[in-house]
Amino acid sequence: GGAGRDALCRGGAAPARPSPPPRAVGRSGARFRLAPAAAESSAAAAPAAARGGGGGGGGGAVAALVYVFTTWRSGSSFFGELFNQNPEVFFLYEPVWHVWQKLYPGDAVSLQGAARDMLSSLYRCDLSVFQLYSTAGAGKNLTTLGIFGAATNKVICSSPLCPAYRKEVVGMVDDRVCKKCPPQRLSRFQEECHKYHTLVIKGVRVFDLAVLAPLMRDPTLDLKVIHLVRDPRAVASSRIKSRHGLIRESLQVVRSRDPHIHRMPFLDAGHKLGGKKEGGGSDYHALGAMEVICSSMAKTLQTALHPPDWLQGNYMAVRYEDLVVEPIKTLRQVYGFVNLAVSPEMEKFALNMTSGPGYSSKPFVVSARNASQALSAWRTALSYQQIKQVEEYCQQPMALLGYERVGSPEEVKDLSRTLLRKPRL
Repeated sequence: GGAGRDALCRGGAAPARPSPPPRAVGRSGARFRLAPAAAESSAAAAPAAARGGGGGGGGGAVAALVYVFTTWRSGSSFFGELFNQNPEVFFLYEPVWHVWQKLYPGDAVSLQGAARDMLSSLYRCDLSVFQLYSTAGAGKNLTTLGIFGAATNKVICSSPLCPAYRKEVVGMVDDRVCKKCPPQRLSRFQEECHKYHTLVIKGVRVFDLAVLAPLMRDPTLDLKVIHLVRDPRAVASSRIKSRHGLIRESLQVVRSRDPHIHRMPFLDAGHKLGGKKEGGGSDYHALGAMEVICSSMAKTLQTALHPPDWLQGNYMAVRYEDLVVEPIKTLRQVYGFVNLAVSPEMEKFALNMTSGPGYSSKPFVVSARNASQALSAWRTALSYQQIKQVEEYCQQPMALLGYERVGSPEEVKDLSRTLLRKPRL
């Protein structure tokens, strides 16, 4: 694991001020995970002009517009908190959820254009786009509390929009408290957006990095992408555990499968038949969605390995496993990439989030968790047949990212043996 992490990235503390931009795309592995503490891109002034400048969160040069590109159950809620908690960052959690809800039952691929258009508006702090995809009904204005993820959004739950919290104080917010915040007009939320120099959006509903190409080519945006990845077997295990909360999305994902490609039949026939013990049809869709997810991941990694001009210097990959094993080192690299200073408070937050008392069994809840338990939970939760099914779907991204396949049920259960390797990049 250690060697793999060192190959993926070079350590070092993030600077307090942006430094001159080196070329972040170099040889093999170095181009894949931008080396950060010393490899930030320059802070361009164009995005501030596009969003109206602002001095929120402390002033200074524009840091970045960032899209966290990932898939469901990849640890992205926790990763997103590294931005949501930062006093310098305006963070939006899964805004494209609104597109998928409004345009249901559209399949994942057909909704990509609408997703990009929404992101284009949001990166310019045009938050009226939320109203466009509101399911509240005709004539009803969407408020801040109607935005997906509002109850844990630090800006929505903090002064001046709500007296419950202060954005400059690092710490998780209680959604039960936030739900009692006064609902504010979107225009008021938009005013807050303009005050920040760093705008981060986390999303699981853009499947192809190329969908973002028009935004990344736009000189008024200067958009960066952080690609958060996780062992697909852990993703599959978590999807099955949270299957009932994801069934609608799983169906939308599965419907976008290419009917022409030859695919291996399900090894565990019981899943297709829907035995009650295993969760039946929802497990089937959870595993079936992995085919689309891993195909998408493989395509993105190939694009990153041979980056077109619009991606060079604007892409960073982060393994979830590295984040939970070395949270402070990873935080520094991520912040370095997007020109954010690392505070002792954020370092403490990242460390506490990965060294909690135990692994959270609740899906969709961000909590402190024991790192080693989080990494190995899938090895006891999935059957050997399920593991081999995921490995078949995901062999290409697994090989590139350094996730070793297993050869026997005994190997799966031997938790002393790490399955993390140096990435083949």
